Amino acid sequence: MTTFLRPLLAIFGALTVVTGLVYPLAVTGAAQAIFPAQAHGSLVLRDGKPVGSTLIGQNFTAPENFWGRPSATGPMPYNAAASSGSNQGPLNPALIDAVKGRIAALHAADPSNTALVPTDLVTASSSGLDPHISPAAANYQVARVARARKLPAAQVQALVGQHTQAPLWGILGEPQVNVLQLNLALAALR
Repeated sequence: MTTFLRPLLAIFGALTVVTGLVYPLAVTGAAQAIFPAQAHGSLVLRDGKPVGSTLIGQNFTAPENFWGRPSATGPMPYNAAASSGSNQGPLNPALIDAVKGRIAALHAADPSNTALVPTDLVTASSSGLDPHISPAAANYQVARVARARKLPAAQVQALVGQHTQAPLWGILGEPQVNVLQLNLALAALR
């Protein structure tokens, strides 16, 4: 029995060290060397302090800020520990009511805006944490943000243009705007 047990324990110990220690340290070291910002959470710093991440949305609700996609996480919005979608289909009455409520909130925040509300402003992403909105969703909010900040709409529109990210390699995905970075750029105008 000990002739089988000794090699078994040796292999178990060796594989534990390789897969539980050496491999994670090697991958972490390579990531920090090649992609340091991403390896450290893609943190956004302001005055040397982290204010968020470019990978996780935040709950902006003030009229002077651009609003991101709704979050489906609980018990609070944009809870990274509870990343998930709502699992509500397009015919689910709860989703329909939630979308109607979000449209009403957008109209209440900017009653003069009669444009169609972009879908990504009223529906959550599959993770519930999406930090990006479409350029159409950002453009929908320009007039409200400009009024609330007492800025010319053209200046706010120019910021949206500057913060619109092209698809990856020009072909993968859609243009997008990171809401946190856009709101920080607006705050820097003061």
